[in-house]
Amino acid sequence: MPFRRPLALTLALLLGLVSSANARQSDLLDRAVARWAKVKTARATFEQTIVNSLTGNTLTATGEYQQQRPGKLSVRFDNPATDRIVADGKQVWLYLPSTAPGQVIRSSLADGGTGTVDLSAQFLTAPRSRYTVSAAGTATVSGRATHAFTLVPKSAKSAQFKTATVYIDDVDATIRQFEVTEPSGLQRKVRLTSFRTNVPVDAAAFRFTPPAGVRIVER
Repeated sequence: MPFRRPLALTLALLLGLVSSANARQSDLLDRAVARWAKVKTARATFEQTIVNSLTGNTLTATGEYQQQRPGKLSVRFDNPATDRIVADGKQVWLYLPSTAPGQVIRSSLADGGTGTVDLSAQFLTAPRSRYTVSAAGTATVSGRATHAFTLVPKSAKSAQFKTATVYIDDVDATIRQFEVTEPSGLQRKVRLTSFRTNVPVDAAAFRFTPPAGVRIVER
């Protein structure tokens, strides 16, 4: 039958295009890993949405973060303006008076600290060995074309999340957005509205002094 050869050729071309597209997307994740390994500092503005599936509550916040690798992070919230997260290289300070007034939580980086210390590294440190990775389509994030990847931890014991979807910029291979479901069921979405790497950061941003009268809770 004469139609079989054109049909077979068309199918082969389509399969080839799919395979090529999948390979390019896989390469994008590898590019993101390689690029993040070269990052020493970062500055960004962000929007965060947290959904508590148990209560149905949704919290939104905006702010700016600065990072100096390894071990230093400063997150200043615009809304609510009082809240801060600071990693000074030795300790992590979680000061959220909008939801937990009168206290600050302090943990040691030597003991693992918190997953917020290196926002991108939690997804880009050996992702193929730590997670089951699958493609999750495309999206435009803050005006940037991205490809999405879903990450499911292979070991639940050491995982900081149950599942995550990261959106990687097609051009510069940086993470522009991530969505995670935490072990508690809390859903967190962080969209970077601006992002710059290897730029000057403020040394003072990585210092935190608890306000007078605030109780320090060790974790």
